[in-house]
Amino acid sequence: MVTRTAVAALATCAALLTATGCSSSFDDSKEPAQDKAAKQSLTVLIATSGDAETQAVKTAAAAYAKKSGNTVTVEVAKDMNQQLAQSFAGHKPPDVFYVNSDQFANYAKGGSLYAYGDQISDASDFSEQLRTSFTYDGKLMCLPKDTSTLGLAVNTDLWQKAGLTEKDYPKTWEELKTVADKLTTGGVTGLVTSDEYQRLGVFMKQAGGWVTDTDQKKMTADSPENAEGLAFVQSLLKSGSMKFAKNVDTGWGGEALGKGKAAMTIEGNWLDGGMKLDYPDVKYAVAPLPAGPAGQGTLAFSTCWGVAADSAHREASVDLVKSLTTADQQIAFADAFGVMPSRTSALTTYAERFPAAKAWVDGSAYAQGPVTIAGFDKVLSQFNTDLQSLRTADPKKILADLQRNGEQAISKGN
Repeated sequence: MVTRTAVAALATCAALLTATGCSSSFDDSKEPAQDKAAKQSLTVLIATSGDAETQAVKTAAAAYAKKSGNTVTVEVAKDMNQQLAQSFAGHKPPDVFYVNSDQFANYAKGGSLYAYGDQISDASDFSEQLRTSFTYDGKLMCLPKDTSTLGLAVNTDLWQKAGLTEKDYPKTWEELKTVADKLTTGGVTGLVTSDEYQRLGVFMKQAGGWVTDTDQKKMTADSPENAEGLAFVQSLLKSGSMKFAKNVDTGWGGEALGKGKAAMTIEGNWLDGGMKLDYPDVKYAVAPLPAGPAGQGTLAFSTCWGVAADSAHREASVDLVKSLTTADQQIAFADAFGVMPSRTSALTTYAERFPAAKAWVDGSAYAQGPVTIAGFDKVLSQFNTDLQSLRTADPKKILADLQRNGEQAISKGN
């Protein structure tokens, strides 16, 4: 019989895991019994971008099942964080699942992830930046399934209408300001992007700043460099040559670009799929983001293939992940739904096959990875809320608040 205390603990963990990373096991000394059968049944939970991704993962899983003899069931999450929290709390998690970088540290600290990185003989084929994003307490916990960077997407028809050519693609902040001003006319805004650090953070990086130090042990948010980056964004917002997507009645930069409300936007390689689906007749090109005072800068994003610590099929699950992350399979995923491979070797092939994505690919060499500290997702959520008022707010005040909130999270998360 389950005690009231256990029920309360399960309910609390289910409600709070995504925010606090509470443990998936109330007795960490107990290892789950492992299935030794020759043929095993595995479950995979994904948060899909659409039918193309869902079908691609199911096809890859079916190919593995045919080869291995194991059965693989792929399920699509309606609310990934909530479903994982509930499954961890109930000790019935999927065997393999997507883990976004913003929740990774919460799950790792809570003991929900099985660290299998030391079982991957060619882990070095994944870039150091990506491996670092999914390393916790010195262990590579899970393999990145793909990667994304940000570039400057340009509506080429609006560009040409303004009398601009490819030679005018901005390479510096000053040039960005010049072309944004020129492109802002009538119902068109020169630059439109989202009001969040996942886009605006590029200007902090280009100014020579970032949220934390390299080891994520110390906050570096309240710095002159970061203030310079946000102040530049603020100057564009005040001039009217830059607006946030919601201020032009759109949900994101891709929609603004597709509807002709933005001549330029800052987006990642997922833009390609969105434009093909929703705005197939809109012509656009992607250039590297302009360099700031400290040089080029962009942000990198990824998701890893997590294996549950409570899984009774760890060996088979790792075997499945190995199959899903081969170079050939990553290229197949790229063909199917536009993601960039996380393997360096596969990324080279991708670049040759998709030359229009060159700016995104090249950005991988100097991209800043995400902050992966337990509990830091709440800090960044507040930062994003503060950035919504950047046009009129004091950038230094926003950064000072980020610094204070981040220091509290670091003291608890590491």
